[in-house]
Amino acid sequence: MRDETSGTPTVLPVPPVPASGTVHWIGTGLSTGAAGLGLLCDRAERVLVWGRTTERAAALLARLELTGRAGVRALEDGALAAEVRAGDVVVSMLPATEHAGLLRLYTERGAHFACSSYVSEPVAELAADAAHAGVVVLTEAGLDPGIDHLLAHVLIERARDAVGDRADSVRFTSFCGGLPAEPNDFRYRFSWAPYGVLAALNSPSRYIDEDKEHSSAHPWEATRPHHLGGEDFEVYPNRDSLPFIAQYGVPDGWHLTSFVRGTLRNAGWLTAWEPVFATVRTGDESRIRALATELAERYPTTDADRDRVVLSVALDVRRTGGAGGADGSGASGAADWQGSYVLDLTGDGTHSAMARCVSLPLAFGVTRILDGALPAGLNRAAESPGEAGRWLRFLDDNGVRSTFQETTGTGRGAPA
Repeated sequence: MRDETSGTPTVLPVPPVPASGTVHWIGTGLSTGAAGLGLLCDRAERVLVWGRTTERAAALLARLELTGRAGVRALEDGALAAEVRAGDVVVSMLPATEHAGLLRLYTERGAHFACSSYVSEPVAELAADAAHAGVVVLTEAGLDPGIDHLLAHVLIERARDAVGDRADSVRFTSFCGGLPAEPNDFRYRFSWAPYGVLAALNSPSRYIDEDKEHSSAHPWEATRPHHLGGEDFEVYPNRDSLPFIAQYGVPDGWHLTSFVRGTLRNAGWLTAWEPVFATVRTGDESRIRALATELAERYPTTDADRDRVVLSVALDVRRTGGAGGADGSGASGAADWQGSYVLDLTGDGTHSAMARCVSLPLAFGVTRILDGALPAGLNRAAESPGEAGRWLRFLDDNGVRSTFQETTGTGRGAPA
C-alpha cells in the first residue's frame, strides 16, 4: 500500500500473534502477590512459575496458597527456551537488566513479553522489532511505574474536559512509596529487591519546579516535606520526569510550572538514611551491594510486619483568561481545575501491599494480551485515558482503590 500524498509506502500495523493461553511467570521474589498470580491461574489455560529451583517455585505457590494451580519449573540452562512457544506470554519479575535478553530471545519465537519495569533503551529498540513480528511488549505495568500512569492519564483527561487545551499555570506531581505501616527508627523496611532500592538512589533526576528545569545527580538532595491526608511525609524527584510529559498526553498549550515524578518516604527518612547516602555517593558497586544485603537483614519486612503503599498523583490547572475561553482557547467551564488521586493500602496477613500493587495490575495487563486487546510493539500501562479507566475499574473491584478529589473554580482564588 502507498501513501498517495507522499508516494512512500504505508506501513500497516502487524496484528499481534494470537495468544496461546500459556503464561510463564519468571521469578519468585517479594513483588509476586497472590492476587496477581491467582488472577492468571483463573484466566490462562496454563501457568508455569519459574524459580531458581523447582523447590523455590513450589514454595512461592505454597506461600500464596496457590499450590496445584500452576506448574513449577527451574531456571536451568536452556530450560525456559525449550518450553516457550509462539503466542505464550513471558512475564519477567527479574531485575530490569535481564529483560532485553529475554525479549530478544522470545521475540524470535513469537512470544509476548510483560514486566513492571521502566523501559530501557535496549528494550525500546527491541520492541520496534517485536512490532514487526506481531509480538506485544508490555512494560511499566506495576505500581510505580504502572498505577501512577493510569491515574495521570485520567487526571489530565478530566482537566482537559474542564479547562481545555490552553492553561497559563499547570502543576503536576506524582509521588509513590513503599513504607512500613508502623515506622521504625530507619523509617523503612525492605518489601522489594534491596539492591534496587539503593541503585535507584544513584539514578540522576530531572524535573520542572518553580517554572524551571532542574537536575540532580543525587536525587535525595532535593528532598522536601510533603503533607498528605493529615500526615507528614518526605518526597524527592526520581529519575527523568520530562519524557512523561509527552507520554501522559499533556497538551502543548499547557504551561508547566511544575512536573515532578518522585518517591515518597516517612518523615525523618532523610536524616535516618544519611549513612546510606555516604556509601551510595561513592558509586562503588561492591560496597553498595554489600550494604544492601546488610540493610535487608537488619530491616526486613517479616511475617509480623505490615507494609504500606502510598501513591499521590495531583494536577492543578489554571487559566488566567477566565471561564468561557476569554483567553482565546475556546474552552468553556471552569478557569481553574484541581484534581488528585490517593492510593493508601496496608498489607495484611495474606497479601503485602507492595506485592498486591505490583502484581495485580501486571497480571491484568497480561489478561489484555491473552484477550488480544493490546497492539504489537511497545505498550505501557494504559496508553489512553479510556484504557486507563478500564484498568482502574478492575483494580477498584479487586481491592486496590484510589480516592479521587476534584475542585473547580473561576479564578485564582479557587481552593487549594
